[in-house]
Order: sequence, then C-alpha cells, then structure tokens
Amino acid sequence: MKLSTRSRYGARILVDLARNSHQGPVQIGEISKRQDISVKYLEQLIIPLKKAALITSVRGPKGGHMLS
Repeated sequence: MKLSTRSRYGARILVDLARNSHQGPVQIGEISKRQDISVKYLEQLIIPLKKAALITSVRGPKGGHMLS
C-alpha cells in the first residue's frame, strides 16, 4: 500500500508526540528539528490532526501539542 507524503508525515508527527510527550507539550520547532520537516508544513499538517481529535494544543510559553 502506498501512502501519500501527508499521511507519512502525519504518522511521523503522532509517533514523535508519543515518544516525547512525557516531557509535557511538544513545540512544533522541536518536532521540525527531529523529523526534518519544515515548520510551515507541520503547521498545515497539525490542523487536520486537531480536527480529528488526535492531538490537542496547549497555549502559552510552555505550550505545544500533545496526543489526546
């Protein structure tokens, strides 16, 4: 089965959040560095993941994203 780039990157985001969520919310910049994906593209990918209720966002200086 062949997955689109968006699907593969979305799965990589979810795995990265699962691995690093013990530290609290994970910022997009950190995911970008670890996964070598641009921040702008990550921002576009996170929107459908939030709408599907797979991840939640936390606002503020120590904010970021976590698995739901």
